[in-house]
Amino acid sequence: MKPVSVLFICLGNICRSPTAEAVFTKLVDEAGFGEAIRIDSAGTAGFHVGARPDDRARETARSRGIAMDHLRARQFIPEDAEAFDYLLTMDRSNYEQVMAQCPPAMQERVHMFLDFAPEVAETEVPDPYYGGPEGFENVFDMVEAASRGLLDDIRSRHGLG
Repeated sequence: MKPVSVLFICLGNICRSPTAEAVFTKLVDEAGFGEAIRIDSAGTAGFHVGARPDDRARETARSRGIAMDHLRARQFIPEDAEAFDYLLTMDRSNYEQVMAQCPPAMQERVHMFLDFAPEVAETEVPDPYYGGPEGFENVFDMVEAASRGLLDDIRSRHGLG
């Protein structure tokens, strides 16, 4: 069976989307679905291509037992729309950019990530880049909630354990 594929998308791919990739990877591995779900992240802008995630994101991840030092930023490309089953954007601006690059037949794959966390009051994951450490903690909390909802959705839609 072909793995279910998930792509997390933000602006620069150094804060929010690699955080989501790392958090979701840990959750998927703990659930025993590491072989069944392929996970990646990208940014709609290319100004950080090849860079490691933000130091503050990596520090927050380490404090929560999550590995993300190995991740490197890459830019979203239109071919990603066909390569991934789930295209999960962190905010409305990135949602619109991804939708504009998606063929109409693939647009149903594009979702706001926080749609998978109805218990979170916000609809967008805020960009913590210009804030302090508390912004990264807040983003991790939101991402963890949405990751649980996403895994439930994948289990349900794709018949995983």
